[in-house]
Amino acid sequence: MNPETAAATGRVPHGGSDDETLIDFSANVNPECPSDTVSVYESAFETARRYPDDGYGEFRRAAADSLDCDPERIVPTAGGLEAIRLAIGTTVDAGDSVLVPAPSFGEYAREVRLQGATPDFVAQDGVLDADPAGRALAIVCNPNNPTGDAYDHDELRAFAERCRAAGTTLLVDEAFLGFTDRPSMAGTDGVVVARSLTKLYGLPGLRAGFAAATGDELGRLENARRAWTLGAPAAAVGAHCLRQSAFAETTRRRVDRERERMRETLDDEYDVRPSDAPFLLVDVGDCDVDVLVARLRERGIAVRDATTFRGLDSHVRVAVRTSAENDRLLEAMTDV
Repeated sequence: MNPETAAATGRVPHGGSDDETLIDFSANVNPECPSDTVSVYESAFETARRYPDDGYGEFRRAAADSLDCDPERIVPTAGGLEAIRLAIGTTVDAGDSVLVPAPSFGEYAREVRLQGATPDFVAQDGVLDADPAGRALAIVCNPNNPTGDAYDHDELRAFAERCRAAGTTLLVDEAFLGFTDRPSMAGTDGVVVARSLTKLYGLPGLRAGFAAATGDELGRLENARRAWTLGAPAAAVGAHCLRQSAFAETTRRRVDRERERMRETLDDEYDVRPSDAPFLLVDVGDCDVDVLVARLRERGIAVRDATTFRGLDSHVRVAVRTSAENDRLLEAMTDV
């Protein structure tokens, strides 16, 4: 990390509310988590009294099984964001150029700048058509946050091939891919995949995730990762959750059904973008975003002010939650 840019690079806004009186639609987190998660966490307490096994064999196997790849290709991290930082930190040098989608997750550009490199922004819906030549790294968020677009797998693989031919590493953030039935890019040469347990399994405070890579990229990630990167409870709960395929499938069906219902209702009042993710990007038009966010908060609902994303100036992002909670949001947003 570059000391000068670290001193000059501020933090970026995120969703999420710590006000327990609000229904939080500002963070794209599953309101449910797998059964027995609490008991697994409690059972792991005693193991937290000693250093965890830094090999994380069970966690790696569960992660690999979830993506149908080799366990040796899994690098445990404390959340998906640490996987992103590790990928950028082991690939990008000061003065490099990095292909960054926009609008998209603000931490990509921040991490690039922390390395003393320059984010070269490209429209997120055109990122697969961009020329990766001359860049140290290209980044794709699949599905993209906050637009919800998922990329065609064949087109993404073709872009990965162009990146590999250009000597450019490709980082694919798959934080929301588990909400779809699309295949992962894990195991693809020249590609680093970042995954998080935060979203699909409803555990943002656990801080568990992983990267998947091959070849030189894998070697750099494994060498550079911190020792004991996952606490013992996080590793145990993470391995448990990653094996709950029925829970993941039930979640996907619920999100698909509720997201479409929400989109159809909100589209009568606003311009709502189609989405493959557990959230919707809503263009509120002439309605003042600050006023809308404040009025919804008065009614016990937190939504994400999406104007903090690059290129958006009249948008909010709303997560898909339970049916009853979604009803509350729809009533409030169509009556403000």
